Amino acid sequence: MAVQHFNQASFNNAISGNHLVLVDFWATWCGPCRMLAPVIEQLGAQYEGKVVVGKVDTDEQPALAMQFGIMSIPTVILFKDGKEVERKVGVMPAQVYSQMLDAAL
Repeated sequence: MAVQHFNQASFNNAISGNHLVLVDFWATWCGPCRMLAPVIEQLGAQYEGKVVVGKVDTDEQPALAMQFGIMSIPTVILFKDGKEVERKVGVMPAQVYSQMLDAAL
């Protein structure tokens, strides 16, 4: 499975148990989020085995959205060793996320 869909428990397990985790905070009704979805899928496939790539539906997991101060979606956060190291808000080209991941690897 290239991209995981996180709930509170699986999110906590992922960021505590993995070196690098890229998380897309999104919602089904969000047009820009739907535009970003193929990019996130591509990153999940491209970095499989190196980075855990996942998604958090902010409507289904509002506590996670609040915990990380998500004010706009899509918001993509990179966690390294359980701590937030970088955040991108809005839709960005795939290479922006690739550069972010390559720099952290």
